[in-house]
Amino acid sequence: MVAQLGAEAKLLAGGQSLIPLMKLRFANPAHLVDLNFVPDTSFIRESNGTICFGALTRHAEIESSDVAAKIPILHDCAAGIADVQVRNQGTIGGSLAEADPSGDWATVLMTLPTTITCLRAEGTRALSLIDFIKDAYTTDLAHDELISEIRVEVPPKGSGGCYLAFKRSAPVYPSASVAVQLSMDGDLCREASIFVGCVGLTSVKASEAESALRGKTIDKKCLAAAADAARSTGDPQPDMRGSAEYKRSLVAGLLKRAISIALRRARGEHVEAGHIYA
Repeated sequence: MVAQLGAEAKLLAGGQSLIPLMKLRFANPAHLVDLNFVPDTSFIRESNGTICFGALTRHAEIESSDVAAKIPILHDCAAGIADVQVRNQGTIGGSLAEADPSGDWATVLMTLPTTITCLRAEGTRALSLIDFIKDAYTTDLAHDELISEIRVEVPPKGSGGCYLAFKRSAPVYPSASVAVQLSMDGDLCREASIFVGCVGLTSVKASEAESALRGKTIDKKCLAAAADAARSTGDPQPDMRGSAEYKRSLVAGLLKRAISIALRRARGEHVEAGHIYA
């Protein structure tokens, strides 16, 4: 239908981005193609060490899923998105296709091996999430192409992750967010993946902070070094959510807390993690 209707057609998934834009008259598509009546587009399945999500899987479904809970950082993300009304309507595929630099899912999934399956009339193709998101609100999707599935590899034993965001209130986007995924070998950090949200046009990889952890025992000194390195990540812009320096301080504080939680989870502890509100 999208191919037939042409460039004036827009896809409607959860509608949490498109409908507000239409209400504000920032978007005025000639046609809406509603995906919610397409069968078998909402699912959560585990197969061969990979968790697969259908594009129209709601945030609330991921929040309550025992399968998704095997990767705790996924539960952190789903449970912290906006409020219950948005979580009941919003979809993981819609969030990734929107590529909002203040969104949650891209920042979290960048820390994990994530593959996006794209569908068009001619067939399907798969690409990594890092290659899928090109810029703010820009992805590798063609106009007549849509996400059909998101595949996330389950981390190995001894791994733990955490996602934290700082918000003024539940419905608004974060002032800053941090996603951490660690792989531990006893007390030694074998691998670290850290991405920061809301400090650039896309989620930003905190390479220096990762290097401060990799191959080291994570103690107070190591935590402080990683937090200091994270301050220079990205290029936060001053806005109604705070000054650039304020956001840098938030990133450092969130990172220390997220690493601590991820470390405990890697040791097998059940640790609750939630967003922080002003």
